[in-house]
Amino acid sequence: MLSLTALSLLFATSCDVKQTQETKLPDVDVSVEEGQLPSFDVEWADVEIGTRTKTVEVPKVVVVMEEVEVEVPYVDVNMPDEFGEKEERTIMVEAEVDGVEHEIEIDKVYASKNNLIVVSSLEKGDKTLGDKKVRVSDQITLNAPDLNVKHFIVGERPNRVFNSAYKYFATEAALEARLEGYTEIYSD
Repeated sequence: MLSLTALSLLFATSCDVKQTQETKLPDVDVSVEEGQLPSFDVEWADVEIGTRTKTVEVPKVVVVMEEVEVEVPYVDVNMPDEFGEKEERTIMVEAEVDGVEHEIEIDKVYASKNNLIVVSSLEKGDKTLGDKKVRVSDQITLNAPDLNVKHFIVGERPNRVFNSAYKYFATEAALEARLEGYTEIYSD
């Protein structure tokens, strides 16, 4: 099937065409009057924004703390009178973890003058936590005068803001220089 253009071309080339008269357009007298665009009345919804009280179900996590008797390490430090009276207090180390379970344990305590360094280890477990965040902790009871306490943790620092309170080291050997001049007073 030939297209109209191809058919016209075939027709035009197969005959001889001569123009015999000029083209003349008709005279047109146009009068233009003002027009009018349509108008519409549109009724739209009346919108009010606010709040109201409604009862909905939301997840709630409840942590129940109960007291149980457990063996807690106890360190009794006798220092010269210049350091003041002894006072019993709890030294606690804590880390916030996610991904997999972890275990934290206070391994050693070092002393020098009125300073203590608490060295703990943080180890990854095998059990996954899913999307939960968990805090793990360990503690010892210290009976000593008021001393300055620093915490060093051996292990990988979990990527949680809470964990910025302590200094983390990859290995125990990496913190040896920090322990110069200190005496080990507790070992797990």
